[in-house]
Amino acid sequence: MPARPKHTAAEFVPDTRDLDDLADAATGCKGCDLYLDATQTVFGGGSADAEMMLVGEQPGDQEDKAGAPFVGPAGKLLDKALVQAGIDRGRVYVTNAVKHFKFTLPERGKRRIHKTPGRTEVVSCRPWLLAELDAVRPEVLVLMGATAAQSMMGSAFRLTAHRGEALRLPEIDEITDLDVDPAVAVTVHPSSVLRGRPEDREEAFGALVSDLRFAAGLRSAAR
Repeated sequence: MPARPKHTAAEFVPDTRDLDDLADAATGCKGCDLYLDATQTVFGGGSADAEMMLVGEQPGDQEDKAGAPFVGPAGKLLDKALVQAGIDRGRVYVTNAVKHFKFTLPERGKRRIHKTPGRTEVVSCRPWLLAELDAVRPEVLVLMGATAAQSMMGSAFRLTAHRGEALRLPEIDEITDLDVDPAVAVTVHPSSVLRGRPEDREEAFGALVSDLRFAAGLRSAAR
């Protein structure tokens, strides 16, 4: 993984693993410049003792306005996929690799267009994600989409080459210092299903459900 940027969220992460305290502290994060334009920080949400932690890329337009993760169209599709995969939504913690919405605003119209976070922003925000991982200590970590996968597995990681594999987090100081070792699975971000061609969406959704069902099966292996 590359060296940390000069400024990261580490300066703002308190020495606690209480999720409410972490969420409160994150509201004042200025670890990168995304806070300048976003409405608010969007921290993770869900059970503090979740068996499974799901990580996406960043909050979208609706999440930025609501201040909660996965409440927009991609979140609704994820909820549907979890049900079909037999995963109890109440036993899941959801969050994003980046906690602020990155977007562009076209010259005409008011709709904010999602923009993929850069590597510097992902690395800058990773201390929050690691703090959440240390607080929840899930049995299984599911990384959804390339940004989430590379935020934890390294910039050279290729999601498509590892779907359906039982993985482990890399042995780097930032992670090994936490002394957490969940089973890891990767899948696409639910938004990619929505962006796909209409004729391909049923198959793409089925593949997402299959990946989540595989991840759920890793819980016993993590014990």
